[in-house]
Amino acid sequence: MDIRPTENLNQTSVTEFLLMGFSIDPNNQTLLFVIGLFVYFLTLAGNLTIITLIRIDQCLQTPMYFFLGNLSFVEICYISTTLPKMLWDLLSGDKVISYIGCALQLYFFGTLGCTECVLLSAMAYDRYVAICHPLHYTLLLNQKVRQCLLAASWTIGHFDSIINTAMVFSLHFCHSNKINHFFCDIPPLLRLSCSDVFISQMVTFTISGSIMIVSFGLILLSYILIVSSVLKIHTAHGRIKAFSTCGSHLAVVSIFYGTIIYTYMRPSSAHTIEGDRLISVLYAIITPLLNPLIYCFRNKEVQGALWNALGKSRL
Repeated sequence: MDIRPTENLNQTSVTEFLLMGFSIDPNNQTLLFVIGLFVYFLTLAGNLTIITLIRIDQCLQTPMYFFLGNLSFVEICYISTTLPKMLWDLLSGDKVISYIGCALQLYFFGTLGCTECVLLSAMAYDRYVAICHPLHYTLLLNQKVRQCLLAASWTIGHFDSIINTAMVFSLHFCHSNKINHFFCDIPPLLRLSCSDVFISQMVTFTISGSIMIVSFGLILLSYILIVSSVLKIHTAHGRIKAFSTCGSHLAVVSIFYGTIIYTYMRPSSAHTIEGDRLISVLYAIITPLLNPLIYCFRNKEVQGALWNALGKSRL
């Protein structure tokens, strides 16, 4: 452990951390490495396939797929902030991450997670316009509007992560540098600090919580309006067809927001080390893997583009 004495304090200052990862038998680490590597490559392949199909297929040149392509890009970056380091730790046994490296990992992970929150609300708006105002769809979601929504997603993500990272790493870490997690995240770092974490908890909880609540509220409002509009359709086939265009997005929203809210919106007293690690696997690793699978299995246009790219006729 690299710990140095601080001035005027009978304490020691941590200059690097140890990511303890999962509490597993060392003999099972090779198996976990193989599974993790397979998941990582499958996630990259799935999301890169969606991005490529959207770029080469003219039928996918719509606002909906513009957002989907950007979501896939975010997912690639999102899983790449945590899983490669975890795989390296499993392979080499070197669990050390520098103080700066930990701060950067928290910053990029927070930025991408928050960006995805806001981007999912933009995708809900896309579905609202497509169903409730189909004749004005291309006008209300023209290229400039799409770019503004995308820029807003990244800007809010950066803002949230800068504040959270600054608040967490303004704390003092001493005595122990062992993070009971497989990456640098807010709850385990706050638990590790020997400072008074009340202000940091309140600031991160308020800012991140507000963004989550507003984003989720906009998604909920969009779907209330969508349901209201769809119920006015007279035929059952028409209603099913309208709802089917929202199925993939709703599935992704449910998985992502469910795990994120459970992790970050609970009081600190409700957090457990093993529970946090398990839930983190869902939103940091499994969600980026599932998103392309959900959109491929549920979306006939993406399936058609894939078959077309493979040189087969559309079904």
